[in-house]
Amino acid sequence: MADGHDTVLVLDFGAQYAQLIARRIRECHVFSEVVPFDVDPATVRARGARALVLSGGPASVYEPGAPALDPRLLGLGIPVLGLCYGQQAMARALGGRVEATGVREYGRAQLRADPAGSLLFHDLPTDQVVWMSHGDTITAAPPGARVVAATDAAPVAAFEDPARGLYGVQFHPEVAHTERGMDLFKNFLYEAAGCRPNWTSVSIIEEQEAAVRAQVGEEAGVLCALSGGVDSSVAALLVHRAVGDRLTCVFVDTGLLRHGEAEQVEETFRRDFKVNLVHVKAADRFLDRLAGVTDPEVKRKAIGGEFIRVFEEVARDHGDARYLVQGTLYPDVVESGGRQTATIKTHHNVGGLPERMHLELVEPLRLLFKDEVRRVGTELGLPEDVVLRQPFPGPGLAVRIVGEVTTERLESLRAADRIVLEEVRRAGLDRQLWQWFAVLPAVRTVGVMGDGRTYAYPIVLRAVTSQDAMTADFARLPWELLERISTRVVGEVPGVNRVAYDVTSKPPGTIEWE
Repeated sequence: MADGHDTVLVLDFGAQYAQLIARRIRECHVFSEVVPFDVDPATVRARGARALVLSGGPASVYEPGAPALDPRLLGLGIPVLGLCYGQQAMARALGGRVEATGVREYGRAQLRADPAGSLLFHDLPTDQVVWMSHGDTITAAPPGARVVAATDAAPVAAFEDPARGLYGVQFHPEVAHTERGMDLFKNFLYEAAGCRPNWTSVSIIEEQEAAVRAQVGEEAGVLCALSGGVDSSVAALLVHRAVGDRLTCVFVDTGLLRHGEAEQVEETFRRDFKVNLVHVKAADRFLDRLAGVTDPEVKRKAIGGEFIRVFEEVARDHGDARYLVQGTLYPDVVESGGRQTATIKTHHNVGGLPERMHLELVEPLRLLFKDEVRRVGTELGLPEDVVLRQPFPGPGLAVRIVGEVTTERLESLRAADRIVLEEVRRAGLDRQLWQWFAVLPAVRTVGVMGDGRTYAYPIVLRAVTSQDAMTADFARLPWELLERISTRVVGEVPGVNRVAYDVTSKPPGTIEWE
C-alpha cells in the first residue's frame, strides 16, 4: 500500500483494460493497484484495501476453467465494484443467473438508469451512453440486490446491494466512450468506499523522498542511470531531493541518440538542477559492438552489454556507491509480475544492470503510470520539453535502422528524424501524438534527381496516437504535412530519395520497427 493513502485493488480477470481501470481510479486521486483475480483475502486485509474493483475478462463465467471469484472476497466488509465479467462473476457467486441469451452488445449502448436511491448513478442522467463488450448476460440479479440500470439487451446492466457494499455494472466505465464513467467511479470511491482523494503529485513527491531516505540511509553514495527521458529524469530529481550531493547521474552518450539530445541533457542537469553528472562519450565503442549486427535482439543485447561495461567503469570510480536509481514504471512491474532484482531488459539500455555490481535498486516511480510521472516532473520543475518528450527506445536509433548500424546510416536517420520532429511541432500536432519518428530500412530504392538516376535509402515516417503504448493507432497526419516532410527529407538528407508513411496500428504491428 502507498503510505498515507487509501488503496483500491483491481482484480484482473484477464481484461485488456485492467491497467486502464487502475489509471482511472488514480485520476480520481485515489491510489490503485492491479492484483491477480485469485488474490488471497488475507492479503487484501493485510494491504488495508478500502475497496475492490473486479475487472472484465474474455471468458464466460460458467465455462469450466474460467477465472472464478473467491466468494470470501465479498464478505470482507469492504465495498466491491464488478465491471463486465467482474459483475457477472459477482452475480454468479451471490446466487444470480448468467446466461448466453444469444443477444450480444459490443460498442456504444443506450443505458436507462434509475438514479433515485442509487449510489452509483446519483446525480447522473437517466439516459446515458455506455460502452458494452459482452456476449453473456445477467438474467436474474442476486437475491437482495436491486437492479438500477438496463439496456435493450441487458436487463441487469447494473445492480446494487448497499447493505453489503456490493455493486456491479455490465458496461465499462473506464473507457472514454462511457460518457459518465468517471462520475460513476467517483460515486463508488467517495460515497461507497469513503476514499480520500489525496493521491496527488505533491503527496507522491513527499512520500517518495521519505522512502528513498529510509532506503539509502545517511552515508552511502547513489548512482542514477540517466537517459534524458522523462522517467529517468524524474527519478533522478526525486532522489536528488532526498540525498543531495550523494547522487551522481551517469549519462552515457552511445552515439545512438537523436539530434542535439546529449547537449540538451547535459545543459538541463548541470545548469538548471546542479546535479553531479558524469557524461561518458562512448559512441565509438558502441558502433564497434554493432559492426556486422543485423538481428534486432542481438543489437539490443550488444548495446545493453556495452552500456553495462561503461557503467561498471564509472561505478569503480565511485567506490562508496551502493545504490542504483532506475526509472521503472508501474506497467513494467505489472507486466513482469514484480521485479525485485536487476535483470537485463534488452529493450532498455539502462534497465536491469548486472547483479555483480552489488548495487541495490532504488525505484521511486515503480508505483506510477507515465502520465503520473509527467505530472510529478512538472511539479519538480522539469522543463516542458523534457516532461513532454516522446518515448524513445533505450537502444536509440539502432533499432530504427532496420539492418546493420553504420555511421553513414546513423547520420542520415538522425538528420531525417530532426526534420520529422521539427515539422510535426511546427504543425502544432506534437501534443496530440504519442510518438513520431523516422525509420531507415537498410535497403536502397531507385529514384530520379536532376534528370539522373539515384539509388539511395528510403525513410519511413511513423506517427501514432496512444494513451499508454499498450495499443496504438497510426496518426491521420495532414497530407500537407506529409508533403513538407517528404520534400525536406529528400532535399536535405544525403543518401535518401524516398519517403513512405506507415499506416499500421498496434496490434498487429508494434510502434517501433525493431
